[in-house]
Amino acid sequence: MAVDHVTPRQGLLARIRTASKCPARPTTSDMLWCALGSLLGLGIVSFLSFHYHLPLLVAPFGATAALIYGSCTSPFAQPRNVLGGHVISAFVGVLVYQLMGTTWLSVTLGVILAILLMFLTRMVHPPGGATALTAILTGQGFMFILEPVLLGTVVLLGVALLVHRCRGGGCYPTYWF
Repeated sequence: MAVDHVTPRQGLLARIRTASKCPARPTTSDMLWCALGSLLGLGIVSFLSFHYHLPLLVAPFGATAALIYGSCTSPFAQPRNVLGGHVISAFVGVLVYQLMGTTWLSVTLGVILAILLMFLTRMVHPPGGATALTAILTGQGFMFILEPVLLGTVVLLGVALLVHRCRGGGCYPTYWF
C-alpha cells in the first residue's frame, strides 16, 4: 500500500509502511568471511589501540569493520570514504580539542564539523564522527592522525582487500576515487 493512499482512520503501522522489504539474510559463507575479516582487522587495530593507550578508538574502527567486511558495496565502505573520513575526522577532532579543550560544546562542534567536511570532500564515512569524538575526549595531539588513526585505517583496508580477494566475487572495492 502506498503512503499516499493511507487515510487518517488507518493505524500507525499502515501510515509508516514502505514499498521496500527487509533485505535477505546474508549467506553463511558471507557471514563467515565477514567474521574472518573482522577478527583479523579488528584484532590488529585493537592491539594498536591498546598499544597507544586509546581503547576508545576501537569503537569507530569496529563500526568501520561492520561496513568494509559486512556491507562492502556501500558507498560508506569504499576505501576513499574510509580513509578520508577517518583522517578528516581525526584532524578536525584534534584541531577542535587544541582550540577548545574538552567540553560539551567542543564535542558537539567537532563531530558536526567533521561531518560537514566529509560531505564537502565527498568522503562520508559515518564512523568518522566517532573518530573526531575520540580525539576530543582523549585530548589528542596531531600525531593521533598518523598513529593510530591512519595506521589503523590502512590495516583495516588492507585486511579487507585481502579477505575480499580470497573469498572471490570481486565485490570490494566498487571504486577507489
